[in-house]
Amino acid sequence: MKKIGMIQAMRSSIKYKKMNMSDREKLQNERMKEMVQYARKHSSYYAKCYENLPEDCSFTELPPVNKKELMEHWEEWVTDPEVKLADVNRFMENMDNVGRKFHGKYMVFTTSGSTGNPLVALCDNTVNNVMAAINTLRAYARKEDLKSFMKKGGKTIGVFATGGFYLSNSSVRSRLLSMPWKKKQMAVTSALLPIEEIVKQLNEFQPNMLGGYPSNLELLIDEARSGRLHISPVIIMTGGEYLSDSLRNRLAETFHCYVQTSYSCTEGGSVACECCEKHFHINDDWIIVEPVDKNNNPVPDGVLSDKVLLTNLYNFTQPYIRYEVSDRIIMHHEQCACGNLSPWIELEGRTDDVTSFVQNGKEIKVAPLAIYAVLKEVHQLRRFQLVVTLGNVVEMRLEPVEGVTREEAFEAAKNAFCEFMSIQGITELNINLSETIPQQHPKSGKFKHIINECGK
Repeated sequence: MKKIGMIQAMRSSIKYKKMNMSDREKLQNERMKEMVQYARKHSSYYAKCYENLPEDCSFTELPPVNKKELMEHWEEWVTDPEVKLADVNRFMENMDNVGRKFHGKYMVFTTSGSTGNPLVALCDNTVNNVMAAINTLRAYARKEDLKSFMKKGGKTIGVFATGGFYLSNSSVRSRLLSMPWKKKQMAVTSALLPIEEIVKQLNEFQPNMLGGYPSNLELLIDEARSGRLHISPVIIMTGGEYLSDSLRNRLAETFHCYVQTSYSCTEGGSVACECCEKHFHINDDWIIVEPVDKNNNPVPDGVLSDKVLLTNLYNFTQPYIRYEVSDRIIMHHEQCACGNLSPWIELEGRTDDVTSFVQNGKEIKVAPLAIYAVLKEVHQLRRFQLVVTLGNVVEMRLEPVEGVTREEAFEAAKNAFCEFMSIQGITELNINLSETIPQQHPKSGKFKHIINECGK
């Protein structure tokens, strides 16, 4: 298996920026062929998928794969025969293992995304090194923000979901475990905490960079305008959800700093980084992104896709080759004014709703990813969807795991949800088990875990 160190990944990424289009295409093609050949040889799942295809078949002849299929064949999919899913699951039962390496080799992340089917991901040193190189070199849209961040002290804090093996939270904890002296420079505050506690921690830390999910950061706007939150970040970095132009502008006006975002996922790391023109440039030296329709046919530039096929060119432990991602994008190959030659995309993004509840006459807003993070840890659930309506009425649409009844899954989900909501100061709830199963939007095809129908 090819191993890539941090310095090597950075040098390669810098060199790529100076390449012409012909050399870029050549490098991407070489990496694609290397990944496909490795998967054929070391993953019995891919070997079976490709058994009737010639060695020299075109890339687009390779059959797409999806999260559900890969999880059903997890041990055949991974290329390390010593790794067993049952052992990984046992490792994840201990929350102290968040940020630690399984078998001393692999970071473990979990995700569900907009399809609702959970995935267990392994990231070896090569994956971690490439992701770190991309984030180091390409995360900042403007050089002046990086300079200002470093000049002010380089203190960063993220408002992320904790209590699970999530990419953002686990990555930060991993760095703090390996470099404990960075605790004064780097921190995470849990998105699951009441907003008052989050504000308290942010005021105490005084970050130069503020990161988090857009829906969580949206809750901070009123806190800052009321004077309860008093921080002065030089930049705000969002991720994990779609950042609308209106929210971007409100955050910038409230905190008097530049606000940017990125397009990332656990399976591909930083898929695309935003430039000063607010275009998402694909990191196409490490990732292949194909916009396709519902039948996996290619979608031309300028047309909104139904989904994306993603190929990770550096994860040899867990190959993602033409892997279905439900995000809808518009691809562009025309030259961007920023000068970056890599193609760029417009992203429709994930759109779970901020929910509104009323307790003792006071409106309390709760970010969707905080609710999602709590219910994701209810192991009786295979899939879930919450619909919140006026009067604090919560409709739970549930699919239980095998061997568990819907009623048993509902009780477990209800107890976890009520415990979380009580921490937020919300105890007056009317929670019902719906006869409806979780479902996608009938027109857009997008799946929301959290739907707020208050005021509709």
